[in-house]
Amino acid sequence: MVNERTRFAILVTIVGISGFSQGMLLPLIAVLLEQNGISSSVNGIHATALYIGILLISPFLEKPLRTFGYKPMILVGGALVFTSLFFFTIWESLWFWFILRMMIGIGDNILHFGTQTWITTTTPDERRGRNIAIYGLMFAVGFATGPVMTRLIEIDPALPFIISAFLCLIVWSLMFFVRNEFPIQEEEMQVTSTKSIGRFIGSIKYAWVAFLAPFAYGFLEASLHGNFPVYAMRLGHDVSIISIIIPCFAAASIISQIPLGILSDKIGRKKVLAFVLIGGIMTFFIATFVEESVVWLLIIFSVAGLLVGSLFSLGMSYMTDLLPKSLLPAGNIICGAAFSLGSISGPAISGMFIDYFPGYSFFYVITFFLAIILILILSKREISKS
Repeated sequence: MVNERTRFAILVTIVGISGFSQGMLLPLIAVLLEQNGISSSVNGIHATALYIGILLISPFLEKPLRTFGYKPMILVGGALVFTSLFFFTIWESLWFWFILRMMIGIGDNILHFGTQTWITTTTPDERRGRNIAIYGLMFAVGFATGPVMTRLIEIDPALPFIISAFLCLIVWSLMFFVRNEFPIQEEEMQVTSTKSIGRFIGSIKYAWVAFLAPFAYGFLEASLHGNFPVYAMRLGHDVSIISIIIPCFAAASIISQIPLGILSDKIGRKKVLAFVLIGGIMTFFIATFVEESVVWLLIIFSVAGLLVGSLFSLGMSYMTDLLPKSLLPAGNIICGAAFSLGSISGPAISGMFIDYFPGYSFFYVITFFLAIILILILSKREISKS
């Protein structure tokens, strides 16, 4: 069996390939549905399937983790992801694909819950921001690479799904070299007398301000990957160009994930969150004036990625700061649920905005939303854990 450092490397690699599959699916299916004449509203609603799956499974994750441990959870989640990806090649149907996206959401949430909780509960306080930033960086690497697969539909629409499923299978198999572990026994004893609903309520009480960051990241990520391709095509941009623009967001976040994580260890998560949100608001507002320029869109997506591309990992670090360790499993579930809620509302709201307000820039939605999140974070005085 592998040592602790190798285990961490395997866990973040699994997160990376999960990001790859998610980063591929959103623009890939958006383009395929748009080419088949599906409206942007239906396209946006269809993109919510993955996040509906995340929400559906969230209430049922904590007990199996404490019963079976981290490894079985991650194996089950990974298996759901790569089998669902393969089934995309079997039958092209709007509702069948909706179900498959939902199954991938369920698998991804199981997988992420296992890896997040394992990492957050075993990382020393002084390295928390850095390690969680590495976690976010690996997801960003995968997410940045995924949209490039959209170009393969010109060869065969099934090819991106087959490649992604195969890569997921290879990385998933690495888990068989990792020894299973369980949440720390002392922590488990503290919470066995408390119902799960009480742990969720307690987590929200202590750390709801931290959950705003993954919520915002979900909204932003799903809107940019699920709705922007449709909007960009209507502006006259080619699919090949769109497949280059979109990865700039996640690719740029690769550069800033670890520096921002280390900075948040030194000066505090809230200050760093406020800084990146202000920068993101300014960047997307500028985008409303330059959206018809490919060069400017490349710059906008890159700068935005440097800033708000780390929202999820910063929020997860913030949550870990605010919660006692006994509530971290519940807190990680809520992080996933918050991300899911943002990812559901993002494509739905953005898709309707594109349909009903065609004369206005898509980026107004992003700018307004980030401004609301910033106000909420700055106005909240959080309750620290004891």
